[in-house]
Amino acid sequence: MNPFECLSGVMAMASSPPGTEPTAPGIAQFMPFILIIVVFYFILIRPQQKQQKEQKKLVESLKSGDQVLMSNGIYGTIMDVKDKTLLIKVADNVKIKVLRSAVTQVLSADKEKAVAS
Repeated sequence: MNPFECLSGVMAMASSPPGTEPTAPGIAQFMPFILIIVVFYFILIRPQQKQQKEQKKLVESLKSGDQVLMSNGIYGTIMDVKDKTLLIKVADNVKIKVLRSAVTQVLSADKEKAVAS
């Protein structure tokens, strides 16, 4: 018998209380991964979901007469609202048809008219 084998057996028995078997670390082994997942949820996933909900609410609340800014940088006024598209007046005699999802910001003309009155 090798003296190192004997020594490792003695060390294993000495580290655990008598009458008990050595236990595996179990959940402690997975704690760093669980912590990383929780951090990613609060830093990345949760704010992204909140932003998506706000964008969806904005797109659903669009109505004729609203001044909007689209994702490509074009400003315009909504002339007609359809199920998935909008008719936007960009300039005199210039109207374009865009998807609702292209709208990133509403600069409502209704609020400005209410303040002016």
